[in-house]
Amino acid sequence: MHEAITRMLAKYAPKSVDDSVAALREIIQEVALLGLWRAKFFEHAAFYGGTALRILYGLDRFSEDLDFSLLVPNPTFNLAQYRSSLEKELLAFGFNVRVEMVDKTVESAVQSAFLKANTRKELLVIETGEELAGQVCAGLLLKVKIEVDTDPPPGFTTLTRYLLQPIPFAVRSYSLPDLFAGKMHALLFRKWKNRVKGRDWYDFVWYAANHPDLNLIHLEQRMRQTGHWGGEPSLSPEAFSNLLLDAIHLLDVNQARKDVAPFVKDQGILELWSEEFFSDVASHVRVL
Repeated sequence: MHEAITRMLAKYAPKSVDDSVAALREIIQEVALLGLWRAKFFEHAAFYGGTALRILYGLDRFSEDLDFSLLVPNPTFNLAQYRSSLEKELLAFGFNVRVEMVDKTVESAVQSAFLKANTRKELLVIETGEELAGQVCAGLLLKVKIEVDTDPPPGFTTLTRYLLQPIPFAVRSYSLPDLFAGKMHALLFRKWKNRVKGRDWYDFVWYAANHPDLNLIHLEQRMRQTGHWGGEPSLSPEAFSNLLLDAIHLLDVNQARKDVAPFVKDQGILELWSEEFFSDVASHVRVL
């Protein structure tokens, strides 16, 4: 195993197959970010979403996808140009990962790709051990989805964050108030296979507890782009609060709890979830 991967793995201390797969996925995510940095991707795009929170800001749950936004709209952007850089970087650290582009079946400003690898083989790369790795089906694929929004709404700011492993490198990210705005847009309006995405609600609690400032202007711009806010007046703090409280009232808490449970180690904290709990959390949000 590559020395840098050994150091990265040390912080996880996995005790089960699920722990090992989660650690493997996150290490692959971070190596992929390094590959994108080497290819100068972050001169054109910024990292956002749940995995950005996890890797750059310490969110205490695992996340699956790598989400990015271009800094300015660019309909000619082509994610495929970074495929070889990603595969080369991952291979340099011992991972046999292929990048597969997603052919769009509907018109969309989002470009997508998957990092795909054989789960059992890559667990052996990080020296999980034959006993644990053998519990994984031989053909099971580990997948990490990459998405890039090529038509981002305006009103956001970015900053540079630094990762020290596997080697020191830089990642451009949305600022936290803008990340929060994006999360609230997803929480309020995301339609996810007719199910509740409990991960959005978990992140909402994390923001309120750790970084409660929310950029209302950027949230409004996202809502205007998706048709959830139009005309005048501008989105007010009161209107936002009403939208949030309505969403809380309609939330299927049990379904939200089931969705996020596989990504959270301490299941006890989910027992607090209720309409009353989320309503109280909402009172901690500070609108900028």
